[in-house]
Amino acid sequence: MKKLLFLLLLFSFSTAVFAQETPPTYDEKLAKSLNADEYGMKKYVFCLLKTGSNTTATKEQTQKLFEGHMANINRLALEGKLVVAGPFMKNERNYRGIYIFNGASIEEAKAFVATDPAVQSNLLEAELTLWYGSAGLQETLKIHDKIAKTKI
Repeated sequence: MKKLLFLLLLFSFSTAVFAQETPPTYDEKLAKSLNADEYGMKKYVFCLLKTGSNTTATKEQTQKLFEGHMANINRLALEGKLVVAGPFMKNERNYRGIYIFNGASIEEAKAFVATDPAVQSNLLEAELTLWYGSAGLQETLKIHDKIAKTKI
């Protein structure tokens, strides 16, 4: 997941740099397929995952819950509901990771988060907010699959 987050940031930066060098060609069909507005943007739901209130889970329980967490991430990504996910490096704010959901409402994202075993067990806590970003972000995982030698 750390590699995925790093690659996403690197991809976003390189895309911005190269976009300035060559004039883009508008692709109406692609824009419509990604539900892009006239600026090539759309609404998502940004989810900040923080350390939850469950401090009594055993190491074995935690491991099992995080296996379910990863399986859930993969399922949501395959279903097109999750655009980006990745952990934060160790930090002092108890931030654990992010999700960017391909949904236009907090209520819809709450349903996605509710399927995460680590959130259900309160190992993680989810904070949701609407976010406006490039509709092209939805294509990131397709590109990632082509460049990842080892699958997570």
